[in-house]
Amino acid sequence: MIFGFAAVGGTVASDPAKIVGPNACAECHKQEAEAWKGTHHFKTFREMPRRKEANEIAERMGVQRIRSESLCLTCHYTVQENENKKQPIAGISCESCHGAGEDWIKVHSGFSGKTEKTETRAEKEARWKLADSKGMIRPSALYRLAKNCYGCHVVPQEDLVNKGGHPAGSAFELVSWSQGEVRHNTWHSKGKENLPASAARKRMLYLVGLGVELETGIRAVSRATVRKRYAFEMAKRVDRARKLLAAAAKAAPNVPEIAKMVEYAYSAGLKLNNERFLTAAADGVSKLLASITEKYDGSTMAGLDSLIPAADKFQGTTREAGAAN
Repeated sequence: MIFGFAAVGGTVASDPAKIVGPNACAECHKQEAEAWKGTHHFKTFREMPRRKEANEIAERMGVQRIRSESLCLTCHYTVQENENKKQPIAGISCESCHGAGEDWIKVHSGFSGKTEKTETRAEKEARWKLADSKGMIRPSALYRLAKNCYGCHVVPQEDLVNKGGHPAGSAFELVSWSQGEVRHNTWHSKGKENLPASAARKRMLYLVGLGVELETGIRAVSRATVRKRYAFEMAKRVDRARKLLAAAAKAAPNVPEIAKMVEYAYSAGLKLNNERFLTAAADGVSKLLASITEKYDGSTMAGLDSLIPAADKFQGTTREAGAAN
């Protein structure tokens, strides 16, 4: 099999030749690494090959070894290349979300050749900009980060669903998933707290997450080739996302880009052989999302609060900072 596949509208493209592995990140991010070890993302490395459902899907797809064939590796593992051999080294880990680190890991942690206390603000900003240009996806790059999430949580392979019987995607929502077991916001508190997102941040997570789900779903429908489960499930995702965005547009009328996304969502029919118009709609949504993340910070979107999942909807148990596993 060819290694990997293009995610539908996502970035899921960490180059195995540039993967440094989670241990390299954990050298500085010890608390964040401990939080990761309590997640399903971490556990998939050992647990997935043992699951009956996974093996049944693999058999239908002609995959003999889950941890050595690319159809599973792209989304379920962190894969590193050594001496022209690609090998899974962890489950879904740091670089799955933040980008392959070889080109940026030393830049982002180097304090411009100084110390944290002596590096100037201008030097820090220049350092972050350089790290970004080398492929780092920081939490502030919300649109890029969300694209990585949805690139796997909305399954990017038609046959995997139609032939393999794999679910078409998770019941994924960015606030409830990012604020649950995967939350590892301990850096700025020096490991003292695993801080929840602020109200403004949650609004942005909710809005951008819905927008990316819409974009990703539209692209999936545009590339579907047969009237089977994959196409139907993706069309359902699009319909649900555009309805939720329509509610968001009413709740936050001061953000006209939301209503415009809904317009794009209804501008092309959710049907086969309509790739040109569906792609144009998805591209329109993409541009609006990029604009929203540049223009807004969530502080003026209080109207969205009643739509955002509350803490009882968060996925999994959030790790307390400093707690032992």
